[in-house]
Amino acid sequence: MNYLSKWRRKWHQFLHDEDLKQRIYSIVFESDTPKGKLFNIILIGSITLSVLLVILESMHIFPHSAYLALRITEYILTFFFTVEYLARIYCLKQPRKYIFSFFGIVDLLATLPVYLSFFLHGSHYLLVIRAFRLIRVFRIFKLFTFINEGNLLLRSLWISAPKISIFFFFVLILVTSMGTVMYMIEGNVPDSQFNNIPNSIYWAIVTMTTVGYGDITPVTPTGRFLSAVIMLIGYTIIAVPTGIVSATMVSEHKKQEKRRCPRCHRDRHEFEALYCKYCGARLKQEKPETPEKERRADERFRF
Repeated sequence: MNYLSKWRRKWHQFLHDEDLKQRIYSIVFESDTPKGKLFNIILIGSITLSVLLVILESMHIFPHSAYLALRITEYILTFFFTVEYLARIYCLKQPRKYIFSFFGIVDLLATLPVYLSFFLHGSHYLLVIRAFRLIRVFRIFKLFTFINEGNLLLRSLWISAPKISIFFFFVLILVTSMGTVMYMIEGNVPDSQFNNIPNSIYWAIVTMTTVGYGDITPVTPTGRFLSAVIMLIGYTIIAVPTGIVSATMVSEHKKQEKRRCPRCHRDRHEFEALYCKYCGARLKQEKPETPEKERRADERFRF
């Protein structure tokens, strides 16, 4: 009984050892310290090794003894990742925020497949999820300065989404029409591969995107002429989505340059920013204005 109470006391001390939690936190979460940087480099190396082991195991080119060694190494790495995951939860004052965060969910999903493999055959191949954990390399090598540019790209894609959706709908109508016309031209040819409209639409998509598998080809002169026209159309429309996103990125970049801080007069502030990232002064919120030319165009095509 005394032995059990002694272990309970030690366990309680372990759970409330703030000094130990602080030391573990500085190693596991902070990459500025030498120990933290070393730990993160070892973690990334272990993640890379684990993903490579799963890939090699799926190739089935090694003898049985080698697969046994790969599996043992996989178990050792999984034990390391499990301890690392529990250590992150242990040293946090509010572990729930980490558990339900992006990294917390990825860390959990990267650990579970090995344990599930004891009950579900083949589930250990899901360990490739660990590749997502390599995102931590940005934190180690201080590459988060590129996040602002990434946000600019994501915002440009989000703003361009309606235009791209309309363009995609137009392309969908175009390939459906071209596929139907090709079915009308080639469908009556003996042993034709354009034996139905879905196959013809599939051919139109492959041709217009300039992929060209060659599994379905027209044989009549009219069909070949139409296929040449579709190929040329494909080359012209490929650049449209890129142009839409590029124009939006230039526009958003100019908006950032126009947002100057009233105190330090420095620019390149994000569109959503409320305060200056250099001196902390509050930024002016500019209302988006519609250019006169676009306003007239909207009124012209309004029904």
